[in-house]
Amino acid sequence: MGIFKLRKNKKFSYTPRHFDDKGEGNPFEIKHKFDEYRTTVGNHGLKAKLNNALSDLKSKKDKESSRRILIIGAALILIFLFIIDFDLSIFSPK
Repeated sequence: MGIFKLRKNKKFSYTPRHFDDKGEGNPFEIKHKFDEYRTTVGNHGLKAKLNNALSDLKSKKDKESSRRILIIGAALILIFLFIIDFDLSIFSPK
């Protein structure tokens, strides 16, 4: 009758839906989409994070984008000053 026999647990072969078939990494690990491209992500100290952020800031792509942002910002400021009818002649010499 099986009084002394223990019941065996059922085994399921479960694989998560979005887990790649290559078997790379942990399928249950939650990480951001762009973490592999960032150098400031991780369990580093504050000094290392700051140094990594400064090195990213000095890269060539960032220089081009920051220049573009400065030009757009200057144009928006000039448009704002024009709208509020600010007199720019105070900056010119007499």
